[in-house]
Amino acid sequence: MKKYIIGLVAASLFLTSCEDFLTVVPETSLSSATFFKTQKDFEQAVNATYAPLRTIVNDRAWLLGEMHSDNTYYARNPLFGAVDPQEDLADFSILVSSGTAPNVHLLNQWRQDYLIIARANQVLALIDGVEFDEAVKGNLKGQAMFLRAYAYFELARHWGSVPLHLTPVTVRAEAALELTPEAGIYAQIESDLVAAIPMLKDKATQDPGRVTSGAARTLLANVYINQKKWAEAEQILTPVVTGGQYILMPSYDMAFSENATNKNNTESVFEVQFLEGAAGLQGTFMYQFMPRPISATELQPIMGTNNPQNIDGEGNNIPTPDIIAAYEAGDVRKDFSIGNVFLAGSARSNKNYPYIKKFQSNHSQHNNHGMNWPVYRYAEVLLFMAEALNEQGKSTEAAGYLNLVRLRAKLGPTTASGQANLREAIFKERRVELAFENKRWFDIQRTDRIQEIIVPYGQRIVANPLAYYYPEGAKPRPNVFSNISKFYPYPADEANLSPYF
Repeated sequence: MKKYIIGLVAASLFLTSCEDFLTVVPETSLSSATFFKTQKDFEQAVNATYAPLRTIVNDRAWLLGEMHSDNTYYARNPLFGAVDPQEDLADFSILVSSGTAPNVHLLNQWRQDYLIIARANQVLALIDGVEFDEAVKGNLKGQAMFLRAYAYFELARHWGSVPLHLTPVTVRAEAALELTPEAGIYAQIESDLVAAIPMLKDKATQDPGRVTSGAARTLLANVYINQKKWAEAEQILTPVVTGGQYILMPSYDMAFSENATNKNNTESVFEVQFLEGAAGLQGTFMYQFMPRPISATELQPIMGTNNPQNIDGEGNNIPTPDIIAAYEAGDVRKDFSIGNVFLAGSARSNKNYPYIKKFQSNHSQHNNHGMNWPVYRYAEVLLFMAEALNEQGKSTEAAGYLNLVRLRAKLGPTTASGQANLREAIFKERRVELAFENKRWFDIQRTDRIQEIIVPYGQRIVANPLAYYYPEGAKPRPNVFSNISKFYPYPADEANLSPYF
């Protein structure tokens, strides 16, 4: 960890030049003392603090939040060769030694989150020393605090106790820190967000794509709910619900970004920005979600590109039979969220595969699209509010918020009555409303239902691998579902640089 954190905070790694919010490209190896002198400098630095979010949601948030749950699995290809670290995440079979693991996806998630933190720390350490408009300064500080809080929230949910860096690391001796307990990480997250909310602009006045006060309130409510602070969650969410700046889009399909339009719409609370093209700001997640091997002919109708190409290997993030069965009859979200494709090259006799359809939007270039990624939507705000109210015994009020979400899905009001039944109804509604948005594992984790849900899920895969996209005759590895834990092991490469893991 020592070497890496020093690298993160070196100014040459994250000074940026930008023509707009999305454009984040390297500039020079100026020192922080030379660079941070003007409002524009800090705007560029805050832009750079957002940038790792694209890597996170493109490459691994879905591995850690969806495939590491009962929502998605991989489409097994016996010709794929060596076991991939992605399979270990999906199979709950991560190899662990002394609390650490060599899994590259864990390492990269850790490093991207700490990259956000290092960049935010540099901004926050220096911004008060430069004179420019106080409202602009506060808005920039609020964004940096939100992003640092978001990164620590990811780290806390993935690992529990992690090093807590709040100032830039300038020398090697400062790089390795003892682990701060999970409660201490949550306390810092709350502190950052409480401070950020009054400094941030609201949705009506903030530049599109940037963090708003509503986004900070929603993240803070998520943090409170993870700690079962129900009254605090209700209080912090109330202005988001009553403020009139967020509404559900008229239909479920309209809630999500198109390739170039419908971005940051009225349902969007916070989304990661992508842009198709050659600037390096593109999304690739739709391609990573496809079952494989898929030919260019099979792929083109889904993507609409001018230059479709064959994709080989092993498919990932494939909807499981479990999530497909979770939708109620008549739920319009099912057909919008899940499609089906025939793969002529599949080793299975049944060559039909489900795939995640909800983020699909036609675009021109292969493996290069501009759909934004939804981190928080107003639908989740309503479900958060329903949960917070129900856990305080306000079940009638809670049902009202739940029913707003169900109504758009063309479903009738919930029939659940009483706190326990409504709790289960909200849990199930979150699964289908937020399917494939990287929420499922965290919901299972925070509700202490890991053994209840994941163990039988693994047993179903072992008993009937054909139903979970294994070819005839192929079987799961002997160690599948052998390491079912609340938190991931620490990255081994980081442990090699720190005495505290």
